[in-house]
Amino acid sequence: MFFVDTLEFEGLGNRSYLAGGRGAAVVVDPPRDIEQVIAAAARRGVHIVQVAETHVHNDYITGGLELARVTGARYLVPAGASVAFSRTPVADGDAWTVDEGLVLRAVATPGHTPHHTAYVLEEEDQAVAAFTGGSLLIGTVGRPDLVEPRLTEQLARAQHAAAHRLADELDDDVPVLPTHGFGSFCSSTQAEGDTTTIGKERRTNDALTKDVDTFVAELLAGLDDVPAYYAHMGPTNAAGPAPIDLTPPKPANAEEIAERLAAGEWVVDLRHRVAFAEGHVAGSFNFEGEGKLATYLAWLIPWGKPVTLLAGTPEQIAAAQRELARVGIDRPAAAATGDPHTWVRAGEQPASFPRARFADLATVRERGERVVVLDVRRTAERADGFIDGSVHLPIHELPGRLGEVPNGTVWVHCAGGMRAAIAASLLHAAGREVVAVDDDFEAAADAGLTLTRPDSTD
Repeated sequence: MFFVDTLEFEGLGNRSYLAGGRGAAVVVDPPRDIEQVIAAAARRGVHIVQVAETHVHNDYITGGLELARVTGARYLVPAGASVAFSRTPVADGDAWTVDEGLVLRAVATPGHTPHHTAYVLEEEDQAVAAFTGGSLLIGTVGRPDLVEPRLTEQLARAQHAAAHRLADELDDDVPVLPTHGFGSFCSSTQAEGDTTTIGKERRTNDALTKDVDTFVAELLAGLDDVPAYYAHMGPTNAAGPAPIDLTPPKPANAEEIAERLAAGEWVVDLRHRVAFAEGHVAGSFNFEGEGKLATYLAWLIPWGKPVTLLAGTPEQIAAAQRELARVGIDRPAAAATGDPHTWVRAGEQPASFPRARFADLATVRERGERVVVLDVRRTAERADGFIDGSVHLPIHELPGRLGEVPNGTVWVHCAGGMRAAIAASLLHAAGREVVAVDDDFEAAADAGLTLTRPDSTD
């Protein structure tokens, strides 16, 4: 009897899988912090005999090389991937015995990358699960524009063909188990739902319901910006990532925090946005540890810039360090726990700024007060409607475009509050007066704010 265990990484919007039988298992697309994979195998009482990569990942650093070394497993990597380490090159149709009666078969599914490979788990020659990586996702497919702009359309067409190949070869009841698509920016559109099957995708996925020309045109038109840190993930994975180092960072006192800020380093406060707004170290930035920390911090920070972490507890520091290491932000320069009063030098007070709702913004506008409304959502989000007269700077562009924000008090908003808090902290650190709108965007219309819904993106 086979099993499939899912390891979910909500911060990155990805999943890894442990699948096997009574005594042995395969791991598909493992995270960099491999000890949780090893623990999952131990709970099952199985030995990891294969570690399989569907592709050289562009959005996180893999733990596959280290997991294979530690466990002695065969490391399966698509043959077309150019890598600098020893591995078992995988070609279409290759198969390996996982456990008695269980076989893992490779299916070439180029599209997300030129070398992308899916893996089908077969029990007694019957397909029981399809690990589709970045090819067929839940209601969508992986984006084809992460490798080389000149290949994007070609890869989009390959995605269409790959989806059809999987649908043609597998029965309707076979579970589809993708790596991406749970908030990952590797997904061409944001997937909805938690589970799916070949049959469900056959009925609902654009790659399987639309002709190739229509599919490709719509796919390419809907692609959003690529997180900047993706440029570093592929080369790191191809070179062979170093083992993760989660040794706690050295503690920093108030004097060192001030010195690091003065040196132009990033000091990142991991606390909830409400606590940050009420009091924080002047010049620090707010990236919630419970939000998409790795995605947004890695996207915005100049790559290689030293970062000091601030949080309420050592456990929060450790969780953030783990999350950041998954995308290659290794070894924080320092860390401190406690509260803002212990992070500022004697005689100084924490900084703060106000928070508000869209109803408050409507009231201010009704009074005739002139304020700057800054929308930091992505372009695709803004295309669905925006507050009349607002300025648009997507959050990932804001650090390099702070000088473009008009003069005046800045009321900054996103879709729910988290990104607005990041933006407010960036602006406040730059000396601007800010109000962080902590509200769902749907409340803007209810508050009486005039929304514009353009026919095309601005």
